[in-house]
Amino acid sequence: MSREIQVTFDCADPAGLAHFWCAALGYELDPPPPGFDTWDDALAAFGLPPEQRGTRSACHDPDGRGPRLFFQQVPEGKSAKNRVHLDVRVAPGLQGEERMAALEAECERLVALGARRLERHDPQPPLSHGHVVLTDPEGNELCLD
Repeated sequence: MSREIQVTFDCADPAGLAHFWCAALGYELDPPPPGFDTWDDALAAFGLPPEQRGTRSACHDPDGRGPRLFFQQVPEGKSAKNRVHLDVRVAPGLQGEERMAALEAECERLVALGARRLERHDPQPPLSHGHVVLTDPEGNELCLD
């Protein structure tokens, strides 16, 4: 039996990082629980002190195919390379210059949203079709594949 997964990001700005990943992946922020118009209303009703609100955020794939993303505020900054990263599949089925042009266009879009471009790896057949490495606004590595 397979299991559902959630990808969790430790970060400084949960709302900001959630908005970046929503824009990057076409995800949506999780709505407040039923019976509440806003998360602030829900958290107040649950008794969460005001200073603890905004320390978490989450988003999901509206089509239900991808994992939920959860963002939790931590006091320390990122200090090393990720051991796990997300590959964002923006050019499946494309090859050569057409593929690399699609990756470059998506890279430009994500950089405009706060990502930072690190490096481009051109195709090296038969195993590599090429990819672009970036970081999200808080320095977490990702690849455009």
